[in-house]
Amino acid sequence: MSEAAAPFKPYYTIHDLPEGERPRERLARYGPEALSDAELIAIILRSGAQGINVIDMATQLMRHYQTLAALAQASFTDLQQHRGVGEAKAAQILAAIELGRRVMRAAPTLRPKVDSPESVARLLLSELAFADQEHVKVVLLDTRNQVIATPTVYKGTLNTTAIRIGEIFKEAIRRNAAGIVLAHNHPSGDPTPSPEDVILTRRVVQAGKLLNIEVLDHLILGRDTWVSMKDRRLGFG
Repeated sequence: MSEAAAPFKPYYTIHDLPEGERPRERLARYGPEALSDAELIAIILRSGAQGINVIDMATQLMRHYQTLAALAQASFTDLQQHRGVGEAKAAQILAAIELGRRVMRAAPTLRPKVDSPESVARLLLSELAFADQEHVKVVLLDTRNQVIATPTVYKGTLNTTAIRIGEIFKEAIRRNAAGIVLAHNHPSGDPTPSPEDVILTRRVVQAGKLLNIEVLDHLILGRDTWVSMKDRRLGFG
């Protein structure tokens, strides 16, 4: 009589991995900064699913989204399209991302400082470089040019008549921002300014003067490059 097959275990947890490969143990021994993005996500997910262990699940997520900024833009529904990710795991990922955002908002000393167009581009490129539609964001700054927040004020095809200037300054007024940097992406990947970009810039700069909120720049972001409207003197004075 043949030996009975071992019972099939449908779920794979971190404890099923060799001890030296377990992210929790590696975190405890070396600190969280020593772990890869995929390993940190694996700790959040806790367990795999039928036919896939948690490390592979996390790795596949990072291969798909490529960056944490892109992962942070995924919706609850988007996440559930990936193998092994159901409602519970999608909720765990989104909750962890939101906690990170709240930590940044609650700790001013951790806020990045805007001291050049490059610093704004670094802040936003990873989030917007691969967006499939245009996003208009406002970087809100305090009196020391530290970032307060980066709200999205518009999504869709950029149409200067559709964008309400009041919406661009709404959060700046509510949060008592001293200045703003306007930014939006071109899904084509080419950041060359359009006539509409110049019109929008001019309107925003004029409104900023009336509201006593300095408009430091308007950046147009491509795939891996960007254009400063202020440097090109387009829409600024």
